[in-house]
Amino acid sequence: MKKQDFVFIICVILFVSVFVFVEPIKEWFLSWSAAKDWRAFVLAFLKFGILATIGECIGLRITQGVYNKKGFGVLPRAFVWGVLGVCISIAMGIFASGTFGFLNQCGLHIDPVTLAYEGFGTRLLYAFSVSVLMNTFFAPVFMTIHKITDTHITHTGGTLKGFFTPIPAKQIISEMDWQRQWSFVFMKTIPFFWYPAHTLTFMLPGEYRVLCAALLGVALGVILSLANLKKTK
Repeated sequence: MKKQDFVFIICVILFVSVFVFVEPIKEWFLSWSAAKDWRAFVLAFLKFGILATIGECIGLRITQGVYNKKGFGVLPRAFVWGVLGVCISIAMGIFASGTFGFLNQCGLHIDPVTLAYEGFGTRLLYAFSVSVLMNTFFAPVFMTIHKITDTHITHTGGTLKGFFTPIPAKQIISEMDWQRQWSFVFMKTIPFFWYPAHTLTFMLPGEYRVLCAALLGVALGVILSLANLKKTK
């Protein structure tokens, strides 16, 4: 490990410690995490904007030896992750609720009130079902949109001003490496990582799910970096 790694780790530890040991901030964080109104979306924006961007910085460190560089675009990446975080929060709510109807149609009669009192097997089946449905129907669209915005950030020099220019989505889509997108991102990361990872997420109480999903964004940065290394080799 180099000096920059120690500095990075210390900064992350200090940042996390603020939310753990500083009582006013801890209380604010917990109350907003449990909120069922617009505050949940604001916090989702912050969680993903910070944590998932940290994951991308770690990914850059793995592939290129630095946590940031000219043109990388930390600020536009954080903004994109924040917006996507709100979308993920909405999707998690939709699929978490909709899965009850699906399981009831399959003959498993449970509801949000009784789920907490069900056995471990039933709760695991519910969590796995939500994860499979969400990652099968939502994740590919999410991942493709993220790839488009990521490419746009790179093409516009990593600046906020450049990012807020029209995104040439048609051109970016035509130039994407769809073989890698399908064979690795869709067919490997979704069933082998995201299915089990989000199963664990939906086993948690509702107020912790978005935070867990945001932490998984750190893992996403590492996974995509390893994929880039594999591609380069």
